[in-house]
Amino acid sequence: MTSTAHAARMRFHVDGWDPTYGSSVENAENTIGDSTAKVIPDLELAPADWKPISPSHVPDPGAVLFVDGVRRVEARIWIEQPAAEPAPNAINRADDAQMALCASYAAGTVCCCPDRGAHLLTIESRRGLFTTATNAVDVPTTAGTYQANITFDDQEENLAVLLSTALQRRLGDLEILVAASARTALAGHGVAAGSDLLVVDGPLRGRTHLPRAVGLIKSHRTAYLPPDLHAMVSALAAGERTPVFLMGTSWDRHAWYLRLPCTPGAPWAGIVRLECAADIPAPEAIALANLSQLVLPRYASCEYKDARAPQNLVPVAGLERELRRRLGNPALLSRALRVAAVS
Repeated sequence: MTSTAHAARMRFHVDGWDPTYGSSVENAENTIGDSTAKVIPDLELAPADWKPISPSHVPDPGAVLFVDGVRRVEARIWIEQPAAEPAPNAINRADDAQMALCASYAAGTVCCCPDRGAHLLTIESRRGLFTTATNAVDVPTTAGTYQANITFDDQEENLAVLLSTALQRRLGDLEILVAASARTALAGHGVAAGSDLLVVDGPLRGRTHLPRAVGLIKSHRTAYLPPDLHAMVSALAAGERTPVFLMGTSWDRHAWYLRLPCTPGAPWAGIVRLECAADIPAPEAIALANLSQLVLPRYASCEYKDARAPQNLVPVAGLERELRRRLGNPALLSRALRVAAVS
């Protein structure tokens, strides 16, 4: 038995993310699981030639637009279901009601351009009632109206997951709306048409039709690349990226990994995955990869300022704070819903 005094010193690294956000590598074992995704790795380099790609000299975009959204469930409510033939003096029972979510959500865009620096460009907020109850209607309160969103009751899907997915779908629609309006608002910024870069915080699914857009994924659950190529990701230096590859799961996209500048530590510290539309030519996808490699490290957050550094980019962090402020005070909203329930 080796004594404590003579035991080899254990080396370890601490994940920089606040544990309340989980980990930048997301599963119970804190390792990245295998994937069944179809991957075509030879778009930029043949697999045998894969190597970390250093930043290249490319022109700066006229503006960088950062899009993000936030959501918050204010209350779970129960919607009573009318009986087909109500008995006289019937009393409503718990099993005569369906659970629903009352939630607020918001999306916005931060523009970073030479003339005005970083500034809020567009912002929209909504309140919604998410339910499978077909008799649901809007819920007016003193804090605003929760618009009824009725979704199909899939008996094979967990109800909580079903309603959360419906909420996320509405948030995605709102992000598309603010992204489109942001580009319209750029007309008065002196930015040449077609020279901006749109960075969506999160997967690009459902938004691949947006031109010059990349999705930024901060955390990782799955190893999409073959083992020999996947191993190269942890070897990236700050500012380096992998070659671009084509990836297909339930939807197709171009993708690449990039390491943002950060304190050396865990193998995947500072790693983000970027993705863009699959239906653009490979040279255009590679150009977007080069542009992201130039732009995004500039906006990486610092560990002492952000619990999710460096992946949570500074403009996105600021946008999240403003969006959550726009959602309103949760205690007041919850009270307004309780008052509305008995009105």
